[in-house]
Amino acid sequence: MKNTLIALLGVALAAALGIFAFMWLGIYHMGADSPHWKATVAMLTMMRERSIEKHAASIQVPADLDDPAIILKGAGQYAAMCAGCHLAPGMADSEIRPGLYPQPPDLGKVRVDPRQAFWVIKHGIKMSAMPAWGFSHDDAAIWSMVAFLQKLPGMTPAEYRAIVAKAPPDEEMGPMDSGAMMGGGHAHGHDDAGRAVAAAPATPAPHDHGSYAHGAARAESGMQDMPGMDMRSVARPAFAASTQARGHDAASGAAGRPGGVPAAEAVAAEFARALQRGDRADVLALLAPAARIREGGETQSRGTYARHHLDADIAFLRGVRVTLHDRRSHMDGAHAVVTSVSTVRGRAGGKPVALRSRETLTLTRSNSGWLIVAVDWSSAPLPGEDA
Repeated sequence: MKNTLIALLGVALAAALGIFAFMWLGIYHMGADSPHWKATVAMLTMMRERSIEKHAASIQVPADLDDPAIILKGAGQYAAMCAGCHLAPGMADSEIRPGLYPQPPDLGKVRVDPRQAFWVIKHGIKMSAMPAWGFSHDDAAIWSMVAFLQKLPGMTPAEYRAIVAKAPPDEEMGPMDSGAMMGGGHAHGHDDAGRAVAAAPATPAPHDHGSYAHGAARAESGMQDMPGMDMRSVARPAFAASTQARGHDAASGAAGRPGGVPAAEAVAAEFARALQRGDRADVLALLAPAARIREGGETQSRGTYARHHLDADIAFLRGVRVTLHDRRSHMDGAHAVVTSVSTVRGRAGGKPVALRSRETLTLTRSNSGWLIVAVDWSSAPLPGEDA
């Protein structure tokens, strides 16, 4: 008996030493481009799924997950933080997704259990690219994402774009590091009970267009024309058509210039047209959730711009004529940069306006098209003209 125990201990020690040597010598390929052995995949998959089931079993699902306002908040969070890995309707792939191992699920094609989705979003998954969002987001913000995930499967690309465009402004969405999303972030408001609430509109500050200052009009509610969350009734911009140059907007642009980016210039043209025709929904649909707008030394989030200054810009443009003189584009790493130079003439606030305007847009690309992540506007009086 004693000899048998000694032999078993010897075998166990030899096995332990063999495993240690295997790890120490670096034999196992840890690269994400080299799949695990099938036995390893089976073991890790079983351990992951059983762990999530066990730890999520006692979570209480809120009764208001069908609340349209909560779903809407989650749509903005998903577009900003999740779509790059988990895709969205109309996205076949993304720049980061092919290199992820294991591959994240396409959440537009699978319906996830609310308790398990909450646990995974909050705590993340070890040894994967899934972060623990609980470090930067409270439970109310995470439940809003879970609520949106229940509606995502079966959503059409047009419905997805529409709900994301209607998502609340950044400052209404939840605590998050200001550098977390391409230089931007969300900030949720909450009442004393921890429920997500919309911040009251602040008094608009003056907004400067060269020598012309005006106040912003009241921002529209993100839910005012969304009966029952039916996105099919919301008109969206013709994104496919916007990739073609129309009129003077892009006809002389990147198509004939080496190094230019025609599709990005077409989006810049559509952005200008949407502002000039006063279409808030189309303007916001072209701005990424984390977009930043800079003018007159002031930088605003997409949400702040929508709440405070977008209506004022639309009102200003109704009284002037904008003439495009030049539009150029180039790639800067993974981003496209489009610069447009125009003259602006007319009247605003009872005063004559004569300006030379320069707009610089920075855009990022996904399978669903180009989105604007930064806007920089500057203007100066036209020389020799009274303004």
